[in-house]
Amino acid sequence: MTATARSPACDFRRIRFTDRQLQSGFVPNGGIVAVTFDLFGTLVDVEYPSDPAEAVARELESRDVAVPDDWHVAYGERHVEAPAGAEVPLPAHVARALDSRGVDVTENAARHAVIAAFDPDVTRRDGALEAVRGAGERGPVGLLSNCAVPELVPRTLIRAGLRGEFDAVTTSIGCGWRKPHPSAFEAAAEALGTSTTGLVHVGDDPETDGGIVAAGGRFVDVTETPLSEVVAELEAEP
Repeated sequence: MTATARSPACDFRRIRFTDRQLQSGFVPNGGIVAVTFDLFGTLVDVEYPSDPAEAVARELESRDVAVPDDWHVAYGERHVEAPAGAEVPLPAHVARALDSRGVDVTENAARHAVIAAFDPDVTRRDGALEAVRGAGERGPVGLLSNCAVPELVPRTLIRAGLRGEFDAVTTSIGCGWRKPHPSAFEAAAEALGTSTTGLVHVGDDPETDGGIVAAGGRFVDVTETPLSEVVAELEAEP
């Protein structure tokens, strides 16, 4: 499997400044034109399966797929060749893992099993909605999430009451690249009509979300700056 930096499957859309920003006299501060937020661990907390391989196995069996005895081993192996930093959709990984053990599975069966296995309870973090809306009052605001599970991000946004709050949503499964790869940030920036040098990314993981710095943008770490203080941080000079 080969991922490209500009896959047509990228789930973003180009936007222009909104009426609310123009009416408020919005002017980029410190060169920052747009803001993106990480999702998991930043805006929401979720309960993931404690044993992902087992969770997927149960869903496969419920769809009459024969799960090999050494499934946990197969699940943990690498089956899809991809460039460094590229996303491998989990259904593709599962299908290849089964194939490596001589088990045929349809694309739909693997996809639906993965979606069902990762169907978590979602809790919106305190201050998340206010931070997103506050950022949206000063410029375009987007979401940039590492997620290899189809449909998980939109379902999470609905359950967290965050659907429709973003001008653009970019996921690794959509654009083909995971943070901290620069192409992930480039895709998110392009979706918001800017470049990475005009982007500030808000997240909880310096190892992944902090990759925006190498791409020329700015990182706000919510483990140091709480969501309640993000808007004020955006107004501060970098």
